[in-house]
Amino acid sequence: MITPQFIWLIFLLPVFSFIIISFFVRPFVKAESRITGYILITALFTVLALSIWTLLSVMAAPHHEIPVPDINWVVIEGGVTIHLGLIADSLTAVMLIVVTLVSLMVQIYSQGYMHGDPGYHRYFAWMSLFTASMLGLVLADNLLFLFVFWELVGLCSYLLIGFWFHKPEAADAAKKAFIVTRLGDFGFLAGILLLYLNTSTFDIHELHKLAITGALASAILTWSAIGIFAGAVGKSAQFPLHIWLPDAMEGPTPVSALIHAATMVAAGVFLVARMFPLFEHSTEALTTVAVIGGVTAIFAASMGLVMNDIKRVLAYSTVSQLGYMMLGLGVGGVAIGIFHLFNHAFFKALLFLGAGSINHATGTFDMRLMGGLRRVMPWTYATFVIASLSIAGIWPLSGFWSKDEIVVSTASQPVLFSLAMITVFMTSFYMFRAVFITFGGDYRGGSQNEHGGHGSRPHESPKVMVTPMVVLAILAVVSGLWNVTGHFGTFMGHGQTHSFTYGFFHPFTQPLPWISLILAGLGILLAYAMYSKQWLSPEKTGNFFKPLYTLFYRKYWFDELYENIIVRVALVKGLFGSLKQFDNQVVDGAINGVARGTIAGGRAVRRAQTGQLQLYGLFIGIGILALVLVLYFAG
Repeated sequence: MITPQFIWLIFLLPVFSFIIISFFVRPFVKAESRITGYILITALFTVLALSIWTLLSVMAAPHHEIPVPDINWVVIEGGVTIHLGLIADSLTAVMLIVVTLVSLMVQIYSQGYMHGDPGYHRYFAWMSLFTASMLGLVLADNLLFLFVFWELVGLCSYLLIGFWFHKPEAADAAKKAFIVTRLGDFGFLAGILLLYLNTSTFDIHELHKLAITGALASAILTWSAIGIFAGAVGKSAQFPLHIWLPDAMEGPTPVSALIHAATMVAAGVFLVARMFPLFEHSTEALTTVAVIGGVTAIFAASMGLVMNDIKRVLAYSTVSQLGYMMLGLGVGGVAIGIFHLFNHAFFKALLFLGAGSINHATGTFDMRLMGGLRRVMPWTYATFVIASLSIAGIWPLSGFWSKDEIVVSTASQPVLFSLAMITVFMTSFYMFRAVFITFGGDYRGGSQNEHGGHGSRPHESPKVMVTPMVVLAILAVVSGLWNVTGHFGTFMGHGQTHSFTYGFFHPFTQPLPWISLILAGLGILLAYAMYSKQWLSPEKTGNFFKPLYTLFYRKYWFDELYENIIVRVALVKGLFGSLKQFDNQVVDGAINGVARGTIAGGRAVRRAQTGQLQLYGLFIGIGILALVLVLYFAG
């Protein structure tokens, strides 16, 4: 059984890595040295071992939770105590595996991808802090502690998305991500404060008990849950705060892999799961989660259909899959939503690392400049196809087991069920559209004529990049088997309600898995017909559906809505313009008016000082007469 001291180390080791790299190594090593990468990889390898130990200990522990003593942080007279503490339960154990395993694979891959970059050491310093922040968020046992790490995750994503800050696009994308997620964080903070004002506690376990026992008024419970969900909408890029995630592709590709698979965007789904008893006891809040999730899933998938940048296809895929997770939480519970997050982390990290491998060989992310890579990049091709099959929900890969759990959970709600099924078809189509355009046909030139990003024809990536991809491909095949007999649902403590997962071949005795598989197969077939065999012309099809194509390609004009109408018109010219006028006319006007009055009074007094004694005597006489009259009439 793991001890609390070792659980603290899971969070502290990446912190130590950040401090060592930033202050003791980076200032003194040469740019070409790889020692900073080795320091973080060593720390993460140790943290992964501790996380596996934690998972095994939690599995064996009573109620699947290990008690970790709190540390008093602030003690205020009157009985107010703010403590630092950790939770080591089933949800934490699963998330620790996701974060540490994906992060370790990404950092090993980064040794090859970031080699020669002048910001190499800065990259691994920020990555250390990013991983530490996410681990702190996962382990925190109170909302105040969690919120601190929540904001640190946002800060690190800003630093890493804008890693190449000399590029205007990267700097703008970093600011966009930071500002948009802050909008959701206002709601999260409001939810935390509303809970504290009504309960006098930040402790997550205490808040769970109050929600379950009905001690919280229904209105307080609903509004605080919706406030918390607002934070999740921002971090997990749910509609309508999804606009930052596609632009976040301006950061290094390993950063995209980590953000999309195991850290930033996973934080929102984790938050809803962590606070699930509040949502579970508020029908309005839980319905909001399910509806926003279902709408986001199909909304983002539609944009992924038409993108030409492979990373943007994967970005919209992430938004769509996050919507799936929220839908799973809203209709099926914690076990179903988190099971899809667990599986998604591996195949989505693999897809982004595959995109990075392709870019490493071709110097571009534009799929129209790729093609024919299957022959020269066999490892990248094989792993990318495995990940694509998994995300499409093809049996028996991991994505099948979790995605179909969500589909079955929506069976009693026709609208959500329809959204889920349409998304299944769209997902398989846009993923295999990317596969056939990128790896099929003939090579179309890469970044410049026939040369790739390194001055040669496309070639397979080095072993340091391929090895993590192979590991993630294996996980994309087998991770879903954890729940073949329902063990994952039992471990999460929320049971398992859908019997079709009880057995490797049992899904084929039920109709819904067949429908889902047929739709996924049709999506793959349509992509094959259009982009491999050319039985259907993509150009003619796009022209036939031109209004829809334009709508999807322009991203429903949400960027224009936010930037041109809301920001420039409503905020800059409207609200901020009005505040500017109020400041100029009222605030400055009042101050300037007082100043003008003072100056005018000074001038009047100055004119009264003539220096003529007879005039002074006259005013003295008038003053004495006035006093006499006042005293007379007053008496």
